[in-house]
Amino acid sequence: MIDKVVASAEEAVADIPDGASLAVGGFGLCGIPVALIDALHQRGTRNLETVSNNCGVDDWGLGILLKDGRIRRTVSSYVGENKEFARQYLSGELEVVLTPQGTLAEKLRAGGAGIPAFFTSAGVGTQVSEGGLPQKYDADGSIAIASKPKEVRNFNGADYVLEESLTPDFGLVHAWKGDRHGNLMFHATAMNFNPLCAMAGKITIAEVEELVEPGELDPEHIHTPGIFVQRVVLAPAVEKRIEKKTVSAAASASANSDQAGA
Repeated sequence: MIDKVVASAEEAVADIPDGASLAVGGFGLCGIPVALIDALHQRGTRNLETVSNNCGVDDWGLGILLKDGRIRRTVSSYVGENKEFARQYLSGELEVVLTPQGTLAEKLRAGGAGIPAFFTSAGVGTQVSEGGLPQKYDADGSIAIASKPKEVRNFNGADYVLEESLTPDFGLVHAWKGDRHGNLMFHATAMNFNPLCAMAGKITIAEVEELVEPGELDPEHIHTPGIFVQRVVLAPAVEKRIEKKTVSAAASASANSDQAGA
């Protein structure tokens, strides 16, 4: 078996060219490949198309690429929590393909499974299927690019819309554990879109918190087999942020009291 470990995140993303398409794991800030995104940012790669549930926040995750104008187009299902995203979209700097969340997940899964398209009921009777959804604006606020109508077919008395699958050039994912052959395990909710992005990417790069030797992972607990992964890089101390930290009133009062006493 091939040893897929590379020495650094910088080496792992070194051949991602300008204009590449990327499937990026994570949900909000949970399970995002921070080390790989940062390495790509430091490298200066631009004109990117991202496929991800969301686009980070203003100063973290994909948001750091967006802030520097490195992303030209994004396929996402949720675009809140990012004021710069809204500004770029409404000013005509960013093309946005809004996609129902379940449809986005299946587009990635189907792409990884070699299925070119599928029918779903999500979006039937809306601009998702009928077209006209603004994807990019002109600077004057008019619509420069609108979504096109999609095929709708009736099965057993119900309408379904045809959606094409996604196979981006690269997949960037974050895993809890991985071995040298690329087998991956994800931790709890940090699994989210990561296995799907790993499947869909033509070349998938996984940053892992813990690197183990082949055979150490229980085969029954492997979430993504190594056949989907081409590179593995150890990232043991990546920062994990919370979008909106919420604590109980009692905990907040206790913290304030401790600070006052200090």
